[in-house]
Amino acid sequence: MDFASLMGSAMGKQSIAPKSGNFVRRADVEAEREEAYRIEQSAIAAAKAEKAINKRKLEEIEAEKKAVREEKRQRLAEESKIRREKEERIEENAKRKRLGLPPLAEAKAVEETSMLKDDIEDDDLRCLLRDLEQPIALFAETHTARLQRYRALISKPVLSNGPIPTTLKLVPEAEMEIKVTKPPSASKELNHLYCQLASYFTMILEEWTKALDRRDPEVKASREGQAAYAAMEQSKINLEPLFRKFEKGDLAKSILEPIVEIVAFAQKRRYVDANDTYLQLSIGKAAWPIGVTMVGIHERSAREKLHEHGRETAHILSDESTRKYLQAIKRCLSFAQTRWPPDDHMQLMG
Repeated sequence: MDFASLMGSAMGKQSIAPKSGNFVRRADVEAEREEAYRIEQSAIAAAKAEKAINKRKLEEIEAEKKAVREEKRQRLAEESKIRREKEERIEENAKRKRLGLPPLAEAKAVEETSMLKDDIEDDDLRCLLRDLEQPIALFAETHTARLQRYRALISKPVLSNGPIPTTLKLVPEAEMEIKVTKPPSASKELNHLYCQLASYFTMILEEWTKALDRRDPEVKASREGQAAYAAMEQSKINLEPLFRKFEKGDLAKSILEPIVEIVAFAQKRRYVDANDTYLQLSIGKAAWPIGVTMVGIHERSAREKLHEHGRETAHILSDESTRKYLQAIKRCLSFAQTRWPPDDHMQLMG
């Protein structure tokens, strides 16, 4: 037998078909890889969720501990305050005893007694606080503390809705006319005068704002229009200290009298007379210290006129706040003569 026949017989014996299990399809490999990836991602998501739950639990525990510490701190602060007030009361009573004075009454007991006289049910009190848009209850707040908070809220003064919020009762335009030439001495009449002055300046600022709003958009966007609006806003800010003085009633007589004259003249549309009074108020008639006033050991003649006080004083030199609201009054006069022009053209300011 030759070599070819031998090789043919050998290969015939080995040509047995391999089992189908020895072959792996690519689709099966990809499916196994995707399944392993899904299992891995599920494990990662479960670990993240468990970590978030543990973190949330720790935060809740920490919040509870913080609330307990805050409650303890407030309790200790209240106890310390009560102890300190008691010690101060004991010391004050000992001092009053040495001086032969009667002892102090228990302030807290008196306060609680007065509070209980006008007590409000807790449910009604919560409804009242809700109507005032306030929290119905604070942390660790007792009924007495809640009632005190409500009393403090309703006792606050009501502010007006004008350009400058004020506690003064603004009067209508028919009652704004000032008929006095000098401020009255009676407190009731003086308070009414302050209300008239505040109402007049409030009316001017409101009319000023409306006049600026009625302008064309092109005029508003121009440089002059923006400057006019800025002057109006600055006048509002500068008049606030004057309104605060009206509320307190502590405006100096040397300033109040000229302001009353200015407003009285302006209401009669006598703007030149009002401007003259403004110049006397702001600049005054006193000699201004210009240059060197003391060059030797001898005092110059009439030097005492530099320090005179009264109607001749230049109030514009008093302080920055006075200078600003005097300037705002002048701007209000300038707008008033354009809004309410005088019948006599000789009364127009330059």
